[in-house]
Amino acid sequence: MILHSIILGEGQPFVILHGFLGMADNWKTLGTQWSEDGFQVHLLDQRNHGRSFHSDGFDYNQMAQDVKDYCEEHQLDNIILLGHSMGGKVAMRCAVLFPELIDKLIIADIAPKAYPPHHSDIIHALQAVNLENLKSRSDADESLEKGIKDFGTRQFLLKSLYRKSKNTYDWRFNLPALAVAQSNVGMHDAIDKPITIPTLFIRGGNSGYILDADKPAIDYAFAKAELRTIPNAGHWLHAEKPEEFNKLVEEFVK
Repeated sequence: MILHSIILGEGQPFVILHGFLGMADNWKTLGTQWSEDGFQVHLLDQRNHGRSFHSDGFDYNQMAQDVKDYCEEHQLDNIILLGHSMGGKVAMRCAVLFPELIDKLIIADIAPKAYPPHHSDIIHALQAVNLENLKSRSDADESLEKGIKDFGTRQFLLKSLYRKSKNTYDWRFNLPALAVAQSNVGMHDAIDKPITIPTLFIRGGNSGYILDADKPAIDYAFAKAELRTIPNAGHWLHAEKPEEFNKLVEEFVK
């Protein structure tokens, strides 16, 4: 099965992988910008997210293979590959397994290391939403607020809520499978030999996902890596500081 995507523009392929519980639409504003700069942008919905297929299988080898299969289906090579958070984990795995596919690599706010499970509060809040009784999106927001106080996080999640029929709502992501797989999201497969693809790591200054202490591991795993920081940005750095994020990406890809 081939991943669903939004394709914008013409030029060198620029493939973008969203984070956990996200979807291709999260990147549409920046993707449109890059398509206007002369790239063919492919915004992918990863398995169990957005409009892509649902599957019980959910690990980074499988998800990297999904990207490879997508590129073969669309006859893409020499790609620029950008991944945020979970998508960054997938992008790193692609660089290990399919380095010949990638011209340049951009990793947004995730390091080549393992992270402890930390999505359980969000998963529980999503599971507590009674989809059968929902009358509106505001009802869903009210339910989510009991477990998720941050307004921005709730709005991010609600992008995946859709009207399944006239009277029923559902999530676009595969919540049962992701609830089971959430402990896999932070996993890291060792990178045994340095990757020589030019790689840009971008971190949010307020995020904490990439620490100064992670720099040696980045330099070991990615021989041509540079690490840049966007001040006063959190984990959703591309949404919080799109102009700064865009500037770093454009400097790197050009």
